[in-house]
Amino acid sequence: MKNRVDEPEIVVGLDIGTTKICAVVGEVDSEGVTILGVGNVPCRGLRKGVVSNIEWTVRSISDAIESAQTMAGVEIRTVYASVGGSHIRSIPSDGVAAVGGGEVSRVDVERVLEGARAIPVDADRQILHALPREFMVDNQDGIRDPVGMSGVRLGVRVNLITAATSCVQNVIRCAERCNLTVADVVLGSLASAEAAVSEDEKEIGVAVIDMGGGTTDLLLFVDGGIAHTSVIPAGGMNVTADIAAGLRTPMGEAERLKRNFGCALGRMVAEDDEIEVPGVGGHMPRKVARRVLSDIIEPRVEEIFAVVRKRIEDSGLLEQLSAGVVLTGGGVLLEGMTEFAEEILGMPVRLATPVGVRGISQLVAGPQFAAGVGLVQFGAKALFAARSDEASAPEPARVQRIQRPLATASVEETLEVVQAKKNGRFWNWLRAAF
Repeated sequence: MKNRVDEPEIVVGLDIGTTKICAVVGEVDSEGVTILGVGNVPCRGLRKGVVSNIEWTVRSISDAIESAQTMAGVEIRTVYASVGGSHIRSIPSDGVAAVGGGEVSRVDVERVLEGARAIPVDADRQILHALPREFMVDNQDGIRDPVGMSGVRLGVRVNLITAATSCVQNVIRCAERCNLTVADVVLGSLASAEAAVSEDEKEIGVAVIDMGGGTTDLLLFVDGGIAHTSVIPAGGMNVTADIAAGLRTPMGEAERLKRNFGCALGRMVAEDDEIEVPGVGGHMPRKVARRVLSDIIEPRVEEIFAVVRKRIEDSGLLEQLSAGVVLTGGGVLLEGMTEFAEEILGMPVRLATPVGVRGISQLVAGPQFAAGVGLVQFGAKALFAARSDEASAPEPARVQRIQRPLATASVEETLEVVQAKKNGRFWNWLRAAF
């Protein structure tokens, strides 16, 4: 029988953000992930990372999926969707389990993680992830992967990521109205870190700042695991709103000016640079110094990074972030953003670039695509884990799970199935009845 690990499978990441919906299609095989297609469309159906208009969100998801399907040449039915917003919370928890057989197995790890998840949460909230910080086997702590170690007692320290159940269900409902099945819901910033942060950075300590349209997410990795998470209810849309108010121009034009001419650090802009600002309410366009635009952007960006700095200091982990900061999300694309962040945070800063994928990777090379690529990689890990469990299952169980539908079987196989049914209990009952 052919090893199913070698059979490629399609995995789709659906990044549902405040300002855009991004669908990334990847083909997963034994060699890794190959990017086949990308669909990226604007979205007005979310506010601060939370669905506020079902119809608009469904329309944007449908357009993104259709675009990705066309580019990849595949039919999309199942997705891994992202979730975000200020409703996200992090709770520390511990778990303990007895080790069966004197050697830690994958089953023991799953049991101890389930024990760590068994804490009371509010009725309107649910646990998204149980992220292990470290395992303990008997009296030995600081263990990353305990499988195969000898011991009688397994412990774990985790961070539980919880979310408002209604927000998660709205994301799932939007996808289902597009005839999609949601395989799993993943924290968006966690997916971004999956794609853009190396294991070495996680080991020596790194901060991931995911600046989206409505929120800015903060993840702190220490000793290879997530030590802290936080959500700041401000992002790129706040900058756009400041520009619209300061220059008296429509929001759409303010977003265009920000993307094309915006700079987070005013001193990087030449004094004689000018831009044309469209008027609002019938007013004529006018010329404005580009420095004025930067003077509007800089205070808001400084405010966001100052809050991030305060959150890091309050966590007590500032001195452990030796690898510095990784910036991801569409809100960090402004010129001068990296330099400004280094000044405020006092750490080395780099822009995220998704790594570890092949194919048309140049289409997902920016930090705004990190979450979509990370969702595909998250799905790939889940797929490999499922295949590994399937390979280790008894032979009859594997045969039953991979059995082909009757409609695709050969004529001889079909006759065998029909004959088997005739010899079964159903046929005996039918014959007795008539």
